[in-house]
Amino acid sequence: MAGKHALVTGAAGFIGSHLVEMLVREGVQVRAFVRYNSGRRTGTLDLLPADVRQNVEVYYGDLRDREAVQQAAQGVDQIYHLGAVITIPYSYQHPREVVDVNVTGTLNVLLAARDLGTPQVMLTSTSEVYGTAQVEPIDEQHPLHPQSPYAASKVAQDALAISFHAAYDLPVRIVRPFNTFGPRQSARAVIPTIISQALTRDEVRLGALHPTRDLTYVTDTCRGFLLAAESTAAIGRPVNLGTGRSITIGELAELAIRLVGRDVTLTTDAQRIRPEKSEVARLRSDNRLAKELIGWEPQVSLEAGLQRTIDWIRDHLHLFDPERYAY
Repeated sequence: MAGKHALVTGAAGFIGSHLVEMLVREGVQVRAFVRYNSGRRTGTLDLLPADVRQNVEVYYGDLRDREAVQQAAQGVDQIYHLGAVITIPYSYQHPREVVDVNVTGTLNVLLAARDLGTPQVMLTSTSEVYGTAQVEPIDEQHPLHPQSPYAASKVAQDALAISFHAAYDLPVRIVRPFNTFGPRQSARAVIPTIISQALTRDEVRLGALHPTRDLTYVTDTCRGFLLAAESTAAIGRPVNLGTGRSITIGELAELAIRLVGRDVTLTTDAQRIRPEKSEVARLRSDNRLAKELIGWEPQVSLEAGLQRTIDWIRDHLHLFDPERYAY
């Protein structure tokens, strides 16, 4: 991939910053699309190693602005579209904003790629589009059943991408990560929530403990992006990126607490429980298509990934407020 030029939307986010780092280390010139703010902050890009950060071009804009996206996409060989409002509880409160950013933003990326003839376009979907598993493991033919406005916006995004491939022969690939975790993830996600509390409190407060999740370490997810980007077989179809193993939130919390090494109790906090019909109860991926089409399979175990995440959070506790429910 050395010598290519990539645009990464959502570069300031958790997965985005890891993808930026991986691309830079592969010799790719990276333009990071970041939503403008008066402090010109770049989110988790600020946490990148200095030798990586100095090789990243930051472009400020809003995904809802077609002109901004078109300008950002000028001259690139690859577009990795990760930009989105991703928080499920937030989507309950502000569904219009979530749909506007996630759907209109994706449309603008697809239009730019079509108009500019971008040869490699990668879109980020989510396992949330499947809803609670009707059959397990979940393959790409599983019915789509969005149970939150966020999930619905990603279903719409995926449909747009597939339609652009059909109508304009746009070389778009879609990856569907299953519950990515790792260093730099904020406490809006369950694993940093557990770890930051376990490191600093005698009680870990969570929502529902029975749902199962398929947890994929962030470098594995990012490798999936790169492999899919280089695969012509992946064009025009979604590909799951998951481990094929699941664990309940309660079991996950117990494992993380054991690895932290402190005597901590686990309690349920009512304000963290999602509406009953919106809670995705079971997620476990079938990743056989990823192995077949792009040669991908996970390399980092849950335990190893958790330990790396614990070590990172322990060194960056100033970024977390374990007393506050973040979403």
